Amino acid sequence: MHAAGRAAPGTGLPRPREPLLCAGGDLGLQCRPRRGQAGCLPRARAGLRLGHRRDCGHRREEDQGVVGPAGAGHRGAEPRRLRVQVRPLPARGSPLRPRGGAACAPRVPSQGRGGLRPSGYFQGFLIFLVLTLCLLAGLLHLEMDFLTPLLRGNAKPPVTNIMFLKTHKTASSTVLNVLFRFAETHNLSVALPEGSRFHLGYPWLFLARYVEGVRAAVGGWGALPGGQRPGLCPQVQKIMPKDTFYLSIVRNPVAQLESSFAYYKEYVPAFRAARNLSTFLEAPQTFYGAQPGLLNAYARNNMWFDFGLEPNSVDADGPAVHEQLLELERRFDLVLIADYFDESMVLLRRVLHWAPDDVAYFPLNARSPRAVAHLTPRDQERARRWCALDWRLYEHFNRTFWARVDAELGARRLRAEVAQLRARRAVLSRLCLQDAAPKNKSQITDAQLLPYQSGEANILGYQLRLGLDNGTQRLCQRLATPELQYMARLYSRQFPGKPPKNIQFLKG
Repeated sequence: MHAAGRAAPGTGLPRPREPLLCAGGDLGLQCRPRRGQAGCLPRARAGLRLGHRRDCGHRREEDQGVVGPAGAGHRGAEPRRLRVQVRPLPARGSPLRPRGGAACAPRVPSQGRGGLRPSGYFQGFLIFLVLTLCLLAGLLHLEMDFLTPLLRGNAKPPVTNIMFLKTHKTASSTVLNVLFRFAETHNLSVALPEGSRFHLGYPWLFLARYVEGVRAAVGGWGALPGGQRPGLCPQVQKIMPKDTFYLSIVRNPVAQLESSFAYYKEYVPAFRAARNLSTFLEAPQTFYGAQPGLLNAYARNNMWFDFGLEPNSVDADGPAVHEQLLELERRFDLVLIADYFDESMVLLRRVLHWAPDDVAYFPLNARSPRAVAHLTPRDQERARRWCALDWRLYEHFNRTFWARVDAELGARRLRAEVAQLRARRAVLSRLCLQDAAPKNKSQITDAQLLPYQSGEANILGYQLRLGLDNGTQRLCQRLATPELQYMARLYSRQFPGKPPKNIQFLKG
């Protein structure tokens, strides 16, 4: 695998929907008496007249006389005689009425020969109906992808050549963990930064020579991870195969700017002098400066910059921006939305033909909720104006994302698969983590799981449960490993003859 990195709530963006398996069968025979067969004639009992009785499609009447012992009404010693007159049934719908009497009650069919009683047939039908409904309800909750290969006759192989453009403060560290785990599980090569570096030339434009081993394996990587700016140039194509899947992610610019301010406050010149983000947004150009350097890229239109575009010289409402957005859409097969991360993972899994556990994840590089600033509506509007290019970028790929969701999944299946993903994450959290929850840095004892801390952000990590077996330990550690430690581990695995990458903050 080669790796490189409907609207959010409150943005006002509009948000842009299965075959049923049927089964059936006869539960029993519909029983009718044979033509010309009485079948259910009652026994004659002494003293009972047989007139006014009918049965099984025949109409019988006892003519004159009484069936019973010799006595009154009999003619001497003549034997007893029963005269039965058979007449055809009237047309369907007309009442059956014997001579001189009321309509007789319908016959109850025999339970012996000829089938079930009506009550038994009805009960059987109800059982069949209930079982069928249960089967259909169960199928609606199944992972339908398991049935798709059977219905289509063949399954598509998983996509393994991927270029991920990492954008900053957009949940890209979690995406990288998903890609790193897939690469490690399937023994794929990852295009990693050369030597001791952890970025592929960022914030400068990407060059193929920034990748370790590129001279020996041009075009042979499975995944190109984040930390590079493609600049819409052919440098990426030099190391990636022609069938590469190009992937990236964007976030609501207001939330992205708030996160950048907290994470890079001591690093970005435009942020240092501002007491807080609200102060910065009151007069952002004053802090930003007339000729900002590369370090100030985090302070304005950071996502636009990460895509290799100029963050300052283009009118956000001009036709040039529209053309650049269309060009990005042509180059990237999928751009995820961080504000709908679960939905993004479901769509990613579908288009890459991956297994459900391939996109299961623990959120990485996430701040404590107490470290998140809550902006007023006025500050949010200021942030949208200040990062107008990022807002155009977000609007555009928000539309393309939900159009792709509708085409690939539909609303109903999306909800079902998101619920499955969240349920799986809950299971993995209980299996792997102490208290099934993230921890602050003082609670994490394993240095390989300790996240990098920056600025005023309080970055959370994970502490694994004790006593896990080897297989579970390996699974859980991969899920919880931060970006820098995972990159260093992959580098040592791919280049065992080279010095390992040193993570400086772990030595302090």
